[in-house]
Amino acid sequence: MKQEPVYIVDGARTPFLKARNRPGPFAASDLATAAGRALLLRQPFAPTDVDEVILGCAAPSPDEVNIGRVAALRMGCGHKVPAWTVMRNCASGMQAIDSAIAQIRAGRSNLVLAGGVDALSRAPLLFSDAMVHWLASWYAAKSTGQRAALLVMFRPQHLAPIIGHMKGLTDPIVGLLMGQTAENLAFRFGITRAEMDARAAESHRRVLAAQRAGHFAREIVPLYDQAGKLYAADDGVREDSTPENLAKLKPFFDRKYGNVTAGNSSQVTDGGTWL
Repeated sequence: MKQEPVYIVDGARTPFLKARNRPGPFAASDLATAAGRALLLRQPFAPTDVDEVILGCAAPSPDEVNIGRVAALRMGCGHKVPAWTVMRNCASGMQAIDSAIAQIRAGRSNLVLAGGVDALSRAPLLFSDAMVHWLASWYAAKSTGQRAALLVMFRPQHLAPIIGHMKGLTDPIVGLLMGQTAENLAFRFGITRAEMDARAAESHRRVLAAQRAGHFAREIVPLYDQAGKLYAADDGVREDSTPENLAKLKPFFDRKYGNVTAGNSSQVTDGGTWL
């Protein structure tokens, strides 16, 4: 069976913004829309000419669950262009591209807008099961006496939130965080702390060099938040990320024998991109 050839003709993205222990300035759909509008504006076709929109997202918020559709409408693709969302954890954006390739090769589409987005700084804080059950009983209570009894049962620890992002990074089958898995893989394949730190430092060095040479100028779409602050570049890159400085950091997951630190790990990021 002959497969249709597939070409990537252009791409755009937002700056990658480091999550800083508080909700970031942009929702995921804001990021996707900003990058997509800029990309579509410089094309010789209208947004309504695309055959479909496919967007990968690992953690869509409850008010934009099918974020692919939300972004497509906000980008001006119209109501007739089908848009859908795929989820494959960290590979969600890659899955969107793979799905676009499959659609084109199958002859179902000719022109597809595919990408990935997440605003992980806005991952939700969740109530524990104990708090949910207490609230359900509270709203079901019919009398003052029933509510008084519930107040006696309430415990301050019920209010301790569950961090949605941490829960999402924990494998539900084996119960390991992603960082713990990285420790296991490093041990299995003999990857040393020095090798990990050297690779991390080299990654920062290359990004800094690319920024200074202007290589990201065409692909990055600058953003402004509601206060007028400009975000024009990836903000998690560090000039002081050297093997010597990284070696001073303590392991995060395995305090005694571990190799994975905050310095040689990928940051939690908000960002969006389209091809």
